[in-house]
Amino acid sequence: MHTPVGGRSAWLGSTLDYRQDGLWQLSEAELAEIDTALTTLKEHGDLDLTEIDTATFPLRSVGSFLSRLRDELWSGSGFVLIRGLSRERYDDDDLARIYCGLGAHLGDIIPQSGNGEILGHVMNVADLVDGQVRGYRSAQSMNMHSDGHDVVSLLCLQEAKEGGASRIASAAAVHDRMVETHPDLARVLYEGMPVMRSQMDAERGDGKIVTSGNVALFARTDGVFSSCIHVAQIRDAARAGYFAISTEQEDALNLFCELSASPEFYLDMNIAPGDIQFLNNRLIVHGRTPYEDHDELHRRRHLMRLWLNIPSWPRRPGNQQDIYSTADLPSWARFRTPFMEMPERYSAQLTTK
Repeated sequence: MHTPVGGRSAWLGSTLDYRQDGLWQLSEAELAEIDTALTTLKEHGDLDLTEIDTATFPLRSVGSFLSRLRDELWSGSGFVLIRGLSRERYDDDDLARIYCGLGAHLGDIIPQSGNGEILGHVMNVADLVDGQVRGYRSAQSMNMHSDGHDVVSLLCLQEAKEGGASRIASAAAVHDRMVETHPDLARVLYEGMPVMRSQMDAERGDGKIVTSGNVALFARTDGVFSSCIHVAQIRDAARAGYFAISTEQEDALNLFCELSASPEFYLDMNIAPGDIQFLNNRLIVHGRTPYEDHDELHRRRHLMRLWLNIPSWPRRPGNQQDIYSTADLPSWARFRTPFMEMPERYSAQLTTK
């Protein structure tokens, strides 16, 4: 608990250039194999995204590439940006098919919410829907946090008019600084706090709106570090009266937020159209800078998102599993309808609202 993680995973954003340290370029041979896999997929007919797997989207050399990617996410820097997919060659729906095909070779694609969607759309639609929208559906900045389960990934379809950089930081590096300067507050994050979920996710899952116990923001099992950062949802649980947050707990959360949002620690990545970002949720926290968007829907910043579980990775420590209950996933999946996430259908539905 009181020793630094160190190693490649505890990097400082001020010392890295992701174009040198985290950018992987697909070769012409790998791009040709992806194109052939898409052709093979379409020979099976108009398959739903949930029907795309390693058999319907076969890869050999790219599968080896993704195996190395899996290792880099687990024991390396925890992030990779893949470049090379042509935005001009493929329409939005074909990019979604390719994206799910690559994801199927990396791990298990899982639902992201009580709606059951396996492909999320990160897009500013605040002016198109009624009521308050979650942060990823607005153009506002997003504070540093983790997403669910093992890996979160984004594929860029369209850049913003201005801004909207993906901001990431090493939770291991923040941990090490806290252990060095404020070990008492690091201990508080090891002890953890309750986390509150959205009402819909809870009702359509195991029914628990708040975790039954504390979720550890920092954990070490057999020397392996794992973070689980949901500061906003912890504060939601406190405001709702599920627990009385102490001054020391607030100080620990504030220090983590302050460090992870400082230029010394964070790294901004500009994800261009066709780029795919992969992040290990146990090592990396991520956010976003605010952005200015176009008025026209088809020109707005638009990224697709996957959540993945990696079967070959050890399971999370027990005090981090409560918020990521796999029991939720089949329940959430029941609310999905076929082809609901296809980008062209998603955009068409927005224009009719």
